[in-house]
Amino acid sequence: MEGLYSIYSLARSILLILLLSTSSITLISGLDKTNVEFIRTSCSLTSYPTLCFNSLSTRSGAIQTSPKLLAQTALSVTLDTTRTTSTAMVKLSQVHGMAPREVAAMKDCIELLSDTVYELKRSLDEMSRPGSKDFRLVMSDIQTWVSSALTDEDTCSEGFDNDPKMKSVVRGKIVNVAHLASNALALINIYASSIHG
Repeated sequence: MEGLYSIYSLARSILLILLLSTSSITLISGLDKTNVEFIRTSCSLTSYPTLCFNSLSTRSGAIQTSPKLLAQTALSVTLDTTRTTSTAMVKLSQVHGMAPREVAAMKDCIELLSDTVYELKRSLDEMSRPGSKDFRLVMSDIQTWVSSALTDEDTCSEGFDNDPKMKSVVRGKIVNVAHLASNALALINIYASSIHG
């Protein structure tokens, strides 16, 4: 009888573990769905909703349903992409056969990308700090820096107006950065208005 009780007890324990793990998976999956829907809804308010969703939805577990974490993650993604684009532009600038005017425009573009990295990093650092300063002033600064980053990207492609082929190559490299920055700014604005409507 004692052996039968042990088997019964073991079976009951296994069943309990299975039920708990299934419930946990269902709960996690439900929460993840909520997080993804939050990102989808928020991204629908940006200029480039598909890019926004695709760049942020894989980070839904970290973002959860927090407008602040969503804005911070959008800034982080934009910063990472800008750094990668800057590296690609440096490599592109080393291609032989470019006219001196193109080389000068490329150097200007790389400098503007460097400025963008600085502005985005500064914005991300400021958003990551605990609320020790006036929230409206901090948000205003961040909005200014990210807007400036957007302007830098437009200026970058204008430097190649006399060479349509190179302008197309450069524009292809930086348009993603500009779109990500635009989306990040929209999400920052949503966050700022959610705190101080």
